[in-house]
Amino acid sequence: MNVSTGMRADARDALRDTIPVAMGYLPLAAAYGLMLANTGIDWWWAPVSSLLIFAGAMQFLSVGLLAAHTPLAEIFIATLLVNFRHVFYGLSYPMDKLKRTPARVYGVFALTDETYSLLAGKADQNISGRRITLIQLFSHGYWILGSFVGALGAMALPDSIAGIEFSLTALFLVLTYEHAIKRENLPAVVMGVLASAVAFAIGGKQFLSVAMGVFLCLVLANYPIVSRKASRESGLRTSGSPDHGVDDAPAASDAVPSAAESR
Repeated sequence: MNVSTGMRADARDALRDTIPVAMGYLPLAAAYGLMLANTGIDWWWAPVSSLLIFAGAMQFLSVGLLAAHTPLAEIFIATLLVNFRHVFYGLSYPMDKLKRTPARVYGVFALTDETYSLLAGKADQNISGRRITLIQLFSHGYWILGSFVGALGAMALPDSIAGIEFSLTALFLVLTYEHAIKRENLPAVVMGVLASAVAFAIGGKQFLSVAMGVFLCLVLANYPIVSRKASRESGLRTSGSPDHGVDDAPAASDAVPSAAESR
């Protein structure tokens, strides 16, 4: 397979992979563009911020902070708290598949909840680094396009559209379902449910931080179990493999030429 053919195949697969992301990003980003334009900020800041920031929930929060002339130090702290969960995403992000520095830098920049969930659901597949980058590029493009359309349409549409804020929740439901239906992902699903239950019971307004902390503790506690299981399965495969030293040895009749062949 030549480079151009491989590129087309990866682009086709990445486009198909990101259809659920597009269904969530386009209306949600449009809502962001509408919100930003309705605060009196120049409309073109919507696509520009989506291009340079690409922070999802933090972009929604930044609209109110900027409109209220919040000091940059406070915006920095708010951004750190809202996006701190990405530190945990980096633990299992397939950085080793991104061979070039630009791809690695962009991979870190464009890592979002949705792309992480999408890639985590394909952890058992041998996807290329190029496909990973294209998944993130397409997702980024959906967000820029949605914010651009929303900002332009701010003057023609009402100030608020009931239900549009549910689009992100709907997106996560679709991604969670695709992840949960795979049997090998059951432990992660159970840990996620347990972490959410604990956070709901004691987390209060810090639900997300508590849930992520509990989930990390469960993952770390489960790691030795998974590691031992993988080692045991690897040992079984090794012990069950044929003795190549015997099987691959040539037979005596093959090694010694016959009298007819030596003539």
